[in-house]
Amino acid sequence: MLRALPEDMDHSADASGLLEASDVGSQKERVVTEEEWLQKWEMGNIGFHKEEGHPLLQKYLDVLLNGRSGLRIFFPLCGKAVEMKWLADMGHSVVGVEISEQAVKEFFSEHSLPYCEEPVPEISGAKMFQSTSGNISLYCCSIYDLSSSIIGKFDGVWDRGALVAVNPCDRQRYASLMISLVEKNSSYLLVTVSYDPNKHKGPPFYVPESEIKTLFGNCCEIRCLEKVDDFSERHRQWGLDYFLEVLYLLKVVA
Repeated sequence: MLRALPEDMDHSADASGLLEASDVGSQKERVVTEEEWLQKWEMGNIGFHKEEGHPLLQKYLDVLLNGRSGLRIFFPLCGKAVEMKWLADMGHSVVGVEISEQAVKEFFSEHSLPYCEEPVPEISGAKMFQSTSGNISLYCCSIYDLSSSIIGKFDGVWDRGALVAVNPCDRQRYASLMISLVEKNSSYLLVTVSYDPNKHKGPPFYVPESEIKTLFGNCCEIRCLEKVDDFSERHRQWGLDYFLEVLYLLKVVA
């Protein structure tokens, strides 16, 4: 259950600045391989997947759409996010990228969506799975193999579980790619997580607000929309005593 935090009750360390000056624990050097992500799907170790969709997207959907219809919306590291079906049913065109073919196939099977599968000529070994209705296209490859020349540009982005899953050493590369994929004046909803990184090695990785500004501040207006308490028994088992989700709106202006 997500609980909004009044400003005076926000006990996250990034709000107090305690972690900003630190090395964010041992996470800076942490690298998770593609094989490890594939294994998570094979083993069903996907606690990050939300069967009912994400309440923050439901709450801020109007911010993402901004009164517009027929948008192209990008889901980086999409897994089998149910929100892709929601948005497609509203008449939007959804494009996702995911390294796990299992995750992509589970998305289509769980929603009883017929699809076709074809190679991506520009990317060796990559596949594109597209609903027969044509409004959902999921690329199975590394996100870093994509470019706007392959998948075009987007009016909106739902980034939940993507930036926080990217290896810390790859964040600048990731941010540069994402900026290259969005149209000017697009709405980019970004969810990060906040906890004490000295107590958990990630993923998901802790991304302080100062780093969001470093990664995106030179071309985006950045606004923090909400911080919510998402602490659960799973996080307690990681050794944490708090876990927040932080939602930002990035508006591409440059």
